[in-house]
Amino acid sequence: MREDAAEKYADIINLPHPVSRRHPQMSMADRAAQFSPFAALNGHEEAIAETARITEQRPILDETVKLEISAQLQAAVEAPRRPLRIVYFKPDPRKSGGACLEIYGRIQKLQPLERQIIMENGTRILVDDVLEVSEQEA
Repeated sequence: MREDAAEKYADIINLPHPVSRRHPQMSMADRAAQFSPFAALNGHEEAIAETARITEQRPILDETVKLEISAQLQAAVEAPRRPLRIVYFKPDPRKSGGACLEIYGRIQKLQPLERQIIMENGTRILVDDVLEVSEQEA
């Protein structure tokens, strides 16, 4: 049977993989998200969550944790040279769910009316998406 297949497809077996000039190659995270609903294999979902840290829904924080985060952000604004580690949820614009991301750096500006944090590198994070704030270890 194997030799039959080799003979049958001999004309295309050694051809190079086609690469589209019009469409860019899909990233691994997007490809994983595309196939996650079909996780028929055991352990498939865990592998996706480990590599891209994809979550099905936004984590829900209790009021105590929210107050702690608020106090830590306010302290960081008062001591602007303090490097931080911020874990936040970034919603996926194409589907429900998103990813938990981690950023290291200093807060440039806290905008209370927009409920937004602007980091030194220009990253903008909504305060409501922040899951954890801690001092960056040197």
